[in-house]
Amino acid sequence: MKKLLVTGGAGFIGANFVHYWLKTHPADRVVVLDALTYAGNIETLRPLMDNPNFRFVKGNICNSELVEMLLRDEQIDTLVHFAAESHVDRSITGPDAFIETNIIGTHSLLKAARAVWLADPANPLPHRFHHVSTDEVYGTLELTDPAFTESTAYAPNSPYSASKAASDHLVRAYHHTYGLQVTTSNCSNNYGYYHFPEKLIPLCLTNILDNKALPIYGDGKQIRDWLFVEDHCRGIELVLNKGVVGETYNIGGVNEWQNIDIVHLICELVDGEFATDSALAARYPASPCAKGESAKSLITYVTDRAGHDRRYAVGTEKIQSELGYQPQETFQTGIAKTIKWYLANESWWRPLKK
Repeated sequence: MKKLLVTGGAGFIGANFVHYWLKTHPADRVVVLDALTYAGNIETLRPLMDNPNFRFVKGNICNSELVEMLLRDEQIDTLVHFAAESHVDRSITGPDAFIETNIIGTHSLLKAARAVWLADPANPLPHRFHHVSTDEVYGTLELTDPAFTESTAYAPNSPYSASKAASDHLVRAYHHTYGLQVTTSNCSNNYGYYHFPEKLIPLCLTNILDNKALPIYGDGKQIRDWLFVEDHCRGIELVLNKGVVGETYNIGGVNEWQNIDIVHLICELVDGEFATDSALAARYPASPCAKGESAKSLITYVTDRAGHDRRYAVGTEKIQSELGYQPQETFQTGIAKTIKWYLANESWWRPLKK
C-alpha cells in the first residue's frame, strides 16, 4: 500500500492521475496539495471528497514547512509532483509566476523531502520523488528530425520550458548529491477530461458551442505529439512501480498532428454530434452547428506566438522496452471520448470560461 502526496492534484493532469490512482489502487492513501490558482479546480476533485483514503489540502508548494508536516503526519512514501504553471502564452506575458512555482516551488519540495526522508542519511525512509515534466525542455524539431529521446540536449525556448528545464536539473541534482530517490517523466501534449479551456482542444471545442472564433497561430502547421491523459497516468504508474531510480522516461502518444488538422477534426466531430443529437441545437443555439453550418466557419488565423516551437515529438522506445508502456487510446478514440465528456459536463467547464 502506498501513501501518496500529489502536488497540483486539482489541475488537469494531476486530477486525472488522482482519479485514476484511486480507481486502480483503492487501498492506497492519496493526499492532494494544491494552491487552487486559476488552473486548479476543486470541483474536479469533488467526487472524491467522501473517500476515506483521500484528503485535500489547500496550500502552496513553496511552503516547505507545510510540505514537511504533510510528509510526516501522513507518513508519505511517494510524492508525485505535477504542480506547475504551464501555459506558454502566460509565461511570455508574465514569467515571474513560472520562476516562482516551477523552480522555487520544486526546490521547496525537494528540501522538504530531503529533510523528512533523509533525516538520517544512513537509514533513509523508503521513498520516491517523481517529477512530472514536459517535452518542451528539449526545444523544437525540424520536420525531418528524429523524435526527442531521454538523451536529447535541453534547449528550452520559452520562459515556461526554461523553468521546467531548471526544475528537472534540480531533481537530478538532489538525487546525485543527496541520494534522494527520484524519477522524472517528460510528457508530450496531453488532452482529455478536466482540461482547462484555455488550451487548444478544449478552447476550440467550447468556442464552437458558443459561436466564438477558433484562433489558429500563424499557419497552424505546428506539430505536436498528443497523449490521452489517462495513458499518461498509466505511464507514470509504470515508472513508480517499475522505473529505475535516477532515470528519466519520456511518455508520449506516438501521435503527431498539425494543429490545424486537429482543429479540423474537432470541427468535423462536433458537426457529427449535432447531426446525430437534435438536443444539442437547443442547448447551444448560437453554435453554427445548430444552424446546419460547419464549425470550420469559425477558424480564424491570428499572429503567431513569439518564439513558437515548430514541432515536438517524443520517442517512447525506452519506456516501452524497459517498462512495457503502450498507449491504449488512438487520437481518434481519445478525442471522441473527450468531446463527449465536455458535452456531458458543461457544469464543470462553463464557470471556467467566465
